[in-house]
Amino acid sequence: MFRQVFDPDNLFWRLISRGVDFVGLGLFWAALCLPIVTIVPASAALYYTVVKTFRQKEDGAFAMMWRAFRADLKKGVIVNLICLPVALLLAYGHYVMVANNGSDLGAMMYMTYYVALLVPVGVLCYLVPLMGRFEFGIKSLFRTAFALAIRHLPSTVVVVMLNVELLIFTLERWWPVFFTPVLANLLTSLFLERIFPKYLSEEETAVLQDRPPEKPE
Repeated sequence: MFRQVFDPDNLFWRLISRGVDFVGLGLFWAALCLPIVTIVPASAALYYTVVKTFRQKEDGAFAMMWRAFRADLKKGVIVNLICLPVALLLAYGHYVMVANNGSDLGAMMYMTYYVALLVPVGVLCYLVPLMGRFEFGIKSLFRTAFALAIRHLPSTVVVVMLNVELLIFTLERWWPVFFTPVLANLLTSLFLERIFPKYLSEEETAVLQDRPPEKPE
């Protein structure tokens, strides 16, 4: 009986293990993001690990995430330095639109800007998972992320809304940071992991036709 209770393969301990991974990976991601310039490689590593751990049921989540982070660090920092000024500029534009949202014209401009944000934010929502799951050059990474965001616009809209709402929910409180990073990636993967195989299996029409094989463990 005691052997069954403390068997690491029984349902109870598997649930505990997944719970630790769910919370711990989010905190690990937050720690890796602290230098700011590492946000992109940390996020790419988190997406990769979430897919492998929660969708493909592989073990060793923290070691896996650390390896993925180190593998993408140099390229990820460059991508981060490209994306960060753009993100700050778009955030400032959003602040200006909110501040001028009192009139009918201001409200119309705000809604137009809000809709226009779907494209750059959507590109980012593809950019990070693509970096985490596959090997790309920097130009090819941005080109592919843009192509997928436009080609799969309905999924892009849903993914953007999910991530934005979870981000706002976390910023307005703080305690959701214990679970929202992993939850956001898990929900995002439900859409993106259905999109990626379409290109990997159709070489003659694939956007990803110049992609090297998926990164090894």
